[in-house]
Amino acid sequence: MADKPQWLIREDASVPVLVALALRQSLGIRTPQDLPSLRDLPVRAPDAADATPELETQWRDYWDMTVEPRAHHSGVPLELVDGFDTLVALPASGAEQLTDAIAPHAASALHYARVAHDRYVASIRSSMAHRSGSTDGEAYRAYASAIAEFERDIGRRAHSFELNVQVLPFSQRGIWWIGALTVAVTDGLRRDVVSFDAAIRPIIAELA
Repeated sequence: MADKPQWLIREDASVPVLVALALRQSLGIRTPQDLPSLRDLPVRAPDAADATPELETQWRDYWDMTVEPRAHHSGVPLELVDGFDTLVALPASGAEQLTDAIAPHAASALHYARVAHDRYVASIRSSMAHRSGSTDGEAYRAYASAIAEFERDIGRRAHSFELNVQVLPFSQRGIWWIGALTVAVTDGLRRDVVSFDAAIRPIIAELA
């Protein structure tokens, strides 16, 4: 049993990740280029001034630390940003432009993120109302079927791996890598059992 491969999949609609994306949209930041906008949140007008390269760089560093904090460490101490509770911490030096830019958006970003997170939690509970077992067990089954299919296709056991899945209210349906071990999936796709199984299988194949 000690040699049996182990896989660990964490699924969430993380409030810090949602805050970071809401701020990205409010500031008009385009990186990462392939990530769509969030639903039900204003998109900056086409004639609005573009974010400066410095602001984009500072936001991208903050994004990487938010998505995979263990893999992205700041070279300087982090400080909490006023207005964001404990959800946003930026480097004490080198992130001044971002700190100033996000301040006016604190209330709206927090509200959006918490509502979206609560909606995700409610959807999980709703799906459980018609099934037995725990939420963790339900998530386990969703990924276990894709892993089993991968193992049948490849003819071997899946290697041990770790994967984080962020279920987010994007305006476009799809799945995107947002870190070395993290993907973002549109909430509607996640609820579509057949489509999600097909979408997550290539992700598992890359890791396992």
